[in-house]
Amino acid sequence: MTSTGQDSTTNRQRRSRHNPHSPSHNSSVISKRGVKKGAVPRSSPSLAEVKKKGRMKKLSQAAEQDLIMGLQELDLNLEPKALSGTGLVFEEQLNEFHCLWDDSFPECPERLHAIKEQLTQEGLLDRCISFQARSAKKEELMLVHSLEYIDLMETTQYMNEAELRILANTYDSVYLHPNSYTCACLASGSVLRLVDAVLGAKVRNGMAVIRPPGHHAQHNLMDGYCMFNHVAVAARYAQQKHDIQRVLIVDWDVHHGQGTQFTFDQDPSVLYFSIHRYEHGQFWPHLKASNWSATGFGRGQGYNINVPWNQVGMRDADYIAAFLRILLPVALEFQPQLVLVAAGYDALQGDPKGKMAATPAGFAQLTHMLMGLAGGKLILSLEGGYNYRSLAEGVSASLHTLLGDPCPMLESPGAPCLSARTSISCTLVALKPFWEVLMQSAETLEEDCVEKDKEEGPWEPPVPQIMAWPMLCARTGLIYDRRMMNHYNLWDNHHPEMPQRISRIMCHLEGLGLTERCLTLPARPATDAELLTCHRWGWNHLTAHQCSSHASSAEYIARLRATENMKTRELHREGANFDSIYICPSTFTCAQLATGAVCRLVEAVLAGEVLNGTAVVRPPGHHAEWDAACGFCFFNSVAVAARHAQAISGHALRILIVDWDIHHGNGTQHIFEDDPSVLYMSLHRYDHGTFFPMGNEGASSQIGQAPGVGFTVNVAWNGPRMGDPDYLAAWHRLVLPIAYEFNPELVLVSAGFDAAQGDPLGGCQVSPEGYAHLTHLLMGLANGRIILILEGGYNLTSISESMAACTRTLLGDPPPLLGPLRPPLSGALASISETVHVHRRYWRSLRIRKVEDKEEEPSNSGLVTKKEPQPANPGSAKGMARPEENILEAGMGKATSASPVEESIPGQAKSEIATVELAKDKSLEAPDSQTPEEKLLGEAAGGQDLDDSKLMGFGDTDEATFYAVTPLPWCPHLTAVCPIPAAGLDVTQPCQDCGSLQENWVCLSCYQVCCGRYINAHMIQHHEDLGHPLVLSFVDLSTWCYHCQAYVHHQALLDVKNLAHQNKFGEDMPRPH
Repeated sequence: MTSTGQDSTTNRQRRSRHNPHSPSHNSSVISKRGVKKGAVPRSSPSLAEVKKKGRMKKLSQAAEQDLIMGLQELDLNLEPKALSGTGLVFEEQLNEFHCLWDDSFPECPERLHAIKEQLTQEGLLDRCISFQARSAKKEELMLVHSLEYIDLMETTQYMNEAELRILANTYDSVYLHPNSYTCACLASGSVLRLVDAVLGAKVRNGMAVIRPPGHHAQHNLMDGYCMFNHVAVAARYAQQKHDIQRVLIVDWDVHHGQGTQFTFDQDPSVLYFSIHRYEHGQFWPHLKASNWSATGFGRGQGYNINVPWNQVGMRDADYIAAFLRILLPVALEFQPQLVLVAAGYDALQGDPKGKMAATPAGFAQLTHMLMGLAGGKLILSLEGGYNYRSLAEGVSASLHTLLGDPCPMLESPGAPCLSARTSISCTLVALKPFWEVLMQSAETLEEDCVEKDKEEGPWEPPVPQIMAWPMLCARTGLIYDRRMMNHYNLWDNHHPEMPQRISRIMCHLEGLGLTERCLTLPARPATDAELLTCHRWGWNHLTAHQCSSHASSAEYIARLRATENMKTRELHREGANFDSIYICPSTFTCAQLATGAVCRLVEAVLAGEVLNGTAVVRPPGHHAEWDAACGFCFFNSVAVAARHAQAISGHALRILIVDWDIHHGNGTQHIFEDDPSVLYMSLHRYDHGTFFPMGNEGASSQIGQAPGVGFTVNVAWNGPRMGDPDYLAAWHRLVLPIAYEFNPELVLVSAGFDAAQGDPLGGCQVSPEGYAHLTHLLMGLANGRIILILEGGYNLTSISESMAACTRTLLGDPPPLLGPLRPPLSGALASISETVHVHRRYWRSLRIRKVEDKEEEPSNSGLVTKKEPQPANPGSAKGMARPEENILEAGMGKATSASPVEESIPGQAKSEIATVELAKDKSLEAPDSQTPEEKLLGEAAGGQDLDDSKLMGFGDTDEATFYAVTPLPWCPHLTAVCPIPAAGLDVTQPCQDCGSLQENWVCLSCYQVCCGRYINAHMIQHHEDLGHPLVLSFVDLSTWCYHCQAYVHHQALLDVKNLAHQNKFGEDMPRPH
């Protein structure tokens, strides 16, 4: 079994084994009726009869109690007092300074005047909890700045205009006023006031509308309109006063916050993420340290993240892509306890400095994403923004979101542009050595095998969007009817689809006080006309064949209605005509009521009666075909609801259906497979076609039919144990990128909870917290119009806790903290990658290209693997003042004399390769392109076991080129290494396929010996056939991982390497000192 340890150290030291490959299956010859739903795969013979009859035994009382106790430890059974309220600091005194010698200076009091007018007009000031600003104390400022610098700034209060101008001219892009010092102290203190309020549980989140800005200010240096670094001081203050161990700082100002970066670039307790205009160093502050290659120094390596935009006109889709692909995955691994945002709004369209094209709605999306981190402890601190209208609208949008209002629809989200995708891929390459969640994203760095992207045309500013915020009577609708419990199995009291499923959920929601917070809606039965709509294959008209199908559908409805009057024996016989179905006299009424309840909830959401909703209904629906019951399902509630939404809206409403039930929703897929107005995305166990509903319908290769090609997306898990990290990886890499590009107007979730931990059918490990995070991320779509419809889930405790977690999230509570996450399973990443490859040709958001940025050298020479963050010492200010020159040439010991690391090896997710030209009188520089010799490193070179790297020479020239190969210190496939056979190893053994004695490798899973790629490539063929990832070279005893495309050096490999060394040299392998 794969370990699910509770910290990254444990993850790195996993020793358990599993068979990494599954037997091949021919899904085309598997009968769909071969295995009933509810059967346990690979069950023991004693369960064969249970499987045959479609039964499921109850969990033992002890097991049930263990599960309940485990879930109680998640603090989900005890309703905490939900934090509410958004803190706001808005101090008029901050307008009492301006530039004395330039009335046109962009950083001016009019900025705050425009914001106040906008917030007053929208009634936001009254909705927030106001806090009085206070001045930061000197000792607080000294957490980041030097006393000498603070004292110098204090003296400016007594300078005349000439003296102020002389001093200001010694810095870059600043002005000074006699009130500058007082206002800067007040601005920093305002953020500290919110830190106390949020961490003191007085409010959930907050925003400081302040000036002057702060993120450019350094240890003893004014810079870029900034005197004191407010967010840096706030981070250190939170660590010192509130014992916070991990702080995330997000900087979305269009200028790079070099002051913040320099403060924390050696500190693993603060993760700094900046997304900014760079233009290959041509945009202010003109630093190489602003490029993607600057990842931090020493213990802080990997904790500095830069996403540099190299052209103007970047849009919402570009920013969202960077958040999804980089920030959110890394942040979830980092697990911040507080999130601070350097919230500049100069990337909004119309800003004279930024010249970008982001919209206020886009910044609402970014704010919403961040609200899912740190238990919702989020503070925004105003930085730049110099177009008064866009600045005011941007602040307003973020504040609306902090208050819990839904994110506005994006006007034209599209997909990230080519330049953005290149920047993102560069940053991913730089960060891969430091973050386990990024180690397995190689599929995103390959060249597209589909048509080449067309270069974007000249950027044209979009028409400004008119923001609209809905006024709602209630936030979340809840629909349930006890009559749906009347559907039950007459012959098996322990059938998994039992009436208690919905009653237990409702009891739990009531016990937590959640039903009182929802608007309870009455259920109604679906009409025949509504039921028939889900079987129409066309929208505007029906062909003769479709009319025939429509008639058949009517016959199917009549057939189910007839069961109301059948006798028991007839009901049993009729149920046997379908796959995994039982029928009782009340079945038709309950199925009709379940579908009608969902339609009623759709009506409430589209009418603005509620924002979102939860439908606690049964029987489930997503397996129901247009003319057949299947898998406990009779009417396809989600499909009918989608068609009903389109009918009452009067047009082909764009609808996203997300199906996270552990079983593939074959019925839903078939109903919409040729309809581009409905995007169906399913994440399910597939197990190479052997998991219910069997066959190949749930394969990733199923993409829909014209004109719906590309609108069916299947993530097919090929095994059990999928958990929170795997689903979140799918969300970040696949589900959300496609969803934002599709831009739905309504989101429906087939919310089966049989992937939850403890479910007897799913065998997976998704936690209630995990489901809450998935729900939260989907809530950013469709103006927040999202409905969760219960499908499967057969452990009563698991489904109750999971639905409660989702309902809390719909009500606006921040998602609960996730425990330490293991890296995504290799099998999960393979499934995600497979779907990404299939759908790249249809969705541009999935096309992350090869790294092509070659202008800059990385700022870090030696690669250091990520360590656990250590508590910072707030008493020591680390950020030293630095000139606006190449940061590599700065002092403080941060520029190294070692050879620079090449920025990327395009198309490879392997260990970084440093290139050193040993030529007389030549400077050290990274090569501009990959040479033919570099390509040989894929399997020809070997890692030296005595050290972390090895220098290798190629060519016969006088000036030899050496390559330092740094192997990965860990990879997620080490669990595939099996015990050494009793017979040991024979390094002289020939290739089992061709008999070659040259360049042979041994598979560390099955210990078969095959030749390498430059002989007959039989080891590559062996890997492709069996999926075994790790192999050992008999030539140099290096270890290669095919999945990671990298050399690996880890303690788990030392035994087999030592044995091979003894066999090859007659002595033990030397150990490093």
